[in-house]
Amino acid sequence: MLSKIKLAQTPTPVYELPRLSSHLGGPQLMIKRDDLTGLAFGGNKVRKLEYLLADAQDQNADIVLTTGAAQSNHCRQTAAAAAREGLDCTLVLAGDEPDRPSGNNFLDQLLGARIVWTSPAERDRTLGREVEVLENAGRNPYLIPYGGSNSRGAFAYAMAVEELMAQLHGQVPDWIVFPSSSGGTQAGLVAGARYFGLESQILGVSVDEPAEVLTARVVELANEAAQLLGGGFSFTPQDILVNDEYIGEGYGVMSDLERGAIRDFARWEGILLDPVYTGRAGGGMLDLIQRGFFTPQESVLFWHTGGTPGLFADTYQPDIL
Repeated sequence: MLSKIKLAQTPTPVYELPRLSSHLGGPQLMIKRDDLTGLAFGGNKVRKLEYLLADAQDQNADIVLTTGAAQSNHCRQTAAAAAREGLDCTLVLAGDEPDRPSGNNFLDQLLGARIVWTSPAERDRTLGREVEVLENAGRNPYLIPYGGSNSRGAFAYAMAVEELMAQLHGQVPDWIVFPSSSGGTQAGLVAGARYFGLESQILGVSVDEPAEVLTARVVELANEAAQLLGGGFSFTPQDILVNDEYIGEGYGVMSDLERGAIRDFARWEGILLDPVYTGRAGGGMLDLIQRGFFTPQESVLFWHTGGTPGLFADTYQPDIL
């Protein structure tokens, strides 16, 4: 079994959304609240970081590095986990440095992370250069991939399937819907469903990648997670369900789809979605319901991956209401 440290408040709650379900005329909606994993407003990356930071400690790392967009939820959670475990943290953020920090990058600084700003095109090169500088200075850096999405990150979500199944008491949803981007969460859910025998359809709503690109990434990570689970099974692209109809104008660009989902979840169920990930996946799910993709008799579980601080980013806040 992989090394693991305790960071997340789990199991996260699972419950029905009766008012939103009634408003839509079905299907029966449920939610899994991984926005409540704790640790600096929580989110899905905390599960992955339990395995990633354990590996960093096993390798005697004294600093962790990772990268993401300017309002990265993953980077915020990495900074929090590093602070919790007494590790230094460098974040390479792709985008323009704001005049004043807000949302996630305000929290990055509050949590003590060192931030390096770069362009999207130079992100990986800048990250590699930061690692090299630290190694030359005698430090022992540990590099966490974009989104925490590697075999260990995917394994974390395979184990989350076991947690979910213990909470369902036999009421297995027909579908599980969630945002998918770097692929680790979806890969873990797919691998975990196969390993633990969960019969739900696993549908990732792409936040930014064409289905072909994201599917290939999920297949690779799911197969790596399968090996960590003991092997004996594998995946092909035909096993992966990705919907890329809701990418819109690109990553982090809000439209009426996200705004509508954020308002509907807030006003019907008192649940906050974020502008980039759950807002897009939630909006996609609501659109699919309205188009009859799910029948009124089916049950759909929305896996809330977090991102709440994005609501308070200057980039998005004025547009949501």
